[in-house]
Parts: sequence; C-alpha cells; structure tokens
Amino acid sequence: MATVKLRDIRKSYGKTEVIKGVDIDIDDGEFVVFVGPSGCGKSTLLRMIAGLEDISDGTLEIDGQRVNDLEPSKRGIAMVFQSYAIFPHMTVRENVAFGLTINKMKKAEKDAKVDDAARILQMEHLMDRRPSELSGGQRQRVAIGRAIVRDPKVFLFDEPLSNLDAALRMDMRMEIGKLHQDLGASMIYVTHDQVEAMTLADKIVVLKDGLVMQAGAPMELYHEPANLFVAGFLGAPSMNFLQVIVEDTGEDWVQVSSKALVSVKVPSKGRTFTKGHNATLGVRPQYLIAASDGQGMLNGKVILTERLGSETVVNLAAGDGSKLIAAIAEDAVLVPGTEMAWTFDPALAHAFPEEV
Repeated sequence: MATVKLRDIRKSYGKTEVIKGVDIDIDDGEFVVFVGPSGCGKSTLLRMIAGLEDISDGTLEIDGQRVNDLEPSKRGIAMVFQSYAIFPHMTVRENVAFGLTINKMKKAEKDAKVDDAARILQMEHLMDRRPSELSGGQRQRVAIGRAIVRDPKVFLFDEPLSNLDAALRMDMRMEIGKLHQDLGASMIYVTHDQVEAMTLADKIVVLKDGLVMQAGAPMELYHEPANLFVAGFLGAPSMNFLQVIVEDTGEDWVQVSSKALVSVKVPSKGRTFTKGHNATLGVRPQYLIAASDGQGMLNGKVILTERLGSETVVNLAAGDGSKLIAAIAEDAVLVPGTEMAWTFDPALAHAFPEEV
C-alpha cells in the first residue's frame, strides 16, 4: 500500500497540451476513480502514473518517492487493462504466475502466491483451464490475479469492465469492490461510467479537457457539484437544467425565474450572481414531484414515459421548450401530451452563474 501524489502534472504531444496541470492526492489504501468523457485525459493520466507515458512536467510521487524517471517495473504498481491480455496457449495458473516465472521466483513461493490470488478471486476451480474455456468475467479475473501476485503498492485499472455485458459488469464491479476491502490496497480506477465511479470510489476525480473539475467523496460531488459540468455528469438520469434570469440576491440565496419557472429563491452556495443576468438552475430528476393540486413551480407536457418497475422516468417539455426529466419513485402510467404541474424543494436545487 502507498500514497500517490501528483503535483502540477502536465503532458504534451508536440505543441498540444492534453494534461494541463493536475494536482491529486491519493491516500494509503484509498480507492480513487478518474471519471470523465472520452478525450478528457483520464487514461493518459493513468498511463503516466504507470510509467507507460512520459511526464512532460510536474512531479509524481509513489510512497514518498519521486518516480518520474523510474521504469514501470520499479514503481511498485500493477495494471489491469481494458483488454485481458492473457496468453491463449497457457493455463489460468500459468497466466497468473507469468510475471513471477520470468522473474525466476522459487516454485514454492510462486505457487503460494498464485494459490492465494486464486482463493481471493474464487477461481480455484479454473486454474487448469485455458482462456478459450473461460467467460469474459473469468478472463478479467485472471488479469486481476496476475496483478495481485505481484504484491504491488498501487493497483491501476484502465476501464477493466467496458468489454463485459451489463450483468457481468455488475458482478465484476462487486468483486473489485470486495477485492479492495480484502486487500486494503491503494487503487486507481479509470472509467467513463459514472455508476461505476459512484459505487466503487472512496474519492472521485472528475476530469474534463485535461483539467480536474472537482475531486471528493461520491456523495459530496453528487450533492455539492462545483460547476455545471460536474452537476450534469454525475447522476442518472442527468440533472435538469433551466435557463433563468436573476431577479434578486442575498447573502446566501439567489432568486430566479423564467418563462417556464415561477419566481423561486434557492441557495447561492457561495457563488456570485448579478441582478438581471442569466443563470442556470439545476434540479435532479428525483426531486421533481407532480403537484397534487395542479399548482406547481413549473409546467411540463409529458412526451414519453419509461416504466422501469421500481420507478417511472418521465420525459417532459417545459413551457420555454426546455427538455426535462422526472424520476418518480413508483410505477405510473402518464399519457403523452398531458400537461402537468411539477414542484421541487428549492433547498435541493443548484444555481450556477452565467458562464463566460
């Protein structure tokens, strides 16, 4: 186990800078997830930690040691890739032991490490099979087992579940979470799937265009997003956004309205607003409630209803043409074209100043 510190880390390809000064602290034994859209730099950042990409500028420390110029094999890391990268002609046991074999570890010690990894991953019954006899999830377990036997200071996962179907992703997500509990190791995990990030992480680092948008505990980012990007990226379905006008401001509140929204006072959360200027109001779909008396904060026409059993997702068109989503915690049948009034708790809304 080890701490990892990134200080003003930058990466350039020629004149194009793709990582633009990243500072991240990863504590000993912490599970940190890098999340963001394609092209945000999350995999590049992981590969720089692994030593597979050169660091253009800044300092990378693992367990208190500067490792910018160390070879990958000397950094105390083990990486699990999106592709399983296991040898088809070898058995599971031979695949898991491969790194130890080429390092000429004594057979007794090697066998003990491989058996321990097999026990942790519950794949003792698979050890004599070849990859062609394994499912996708089992192959990914083999790749993880190969990482475990190295006793790394830090585990790195580069979108390890993206090649699996939905059911297997859920199973493997649980296994990786349990693996972290069992090993207590420092883990850095890259994904574009915000559900994986929310369920696995002790800390989420949200990236966009090579910059950290926000870092913190999953529910901290969910309830207190730092900006519009984080607010819209985390949460399923995504947060609703309404374009509004600032009517008035106070010490800790801002009053806004629009063609679709009645005048409402919401927390400003330390952000600065100017009367008469544009702003954006964010409300999570789970917080939109159908007004029982028909008198709500906004009206929306039902466009489409998705009945999921445990909840109903309602696609709405607001009075100003905005597209909204309401997630009702019950099974309901709503007829398309129906005009409905909706309300929400203003304390749970988020206001963001106009971005310039």
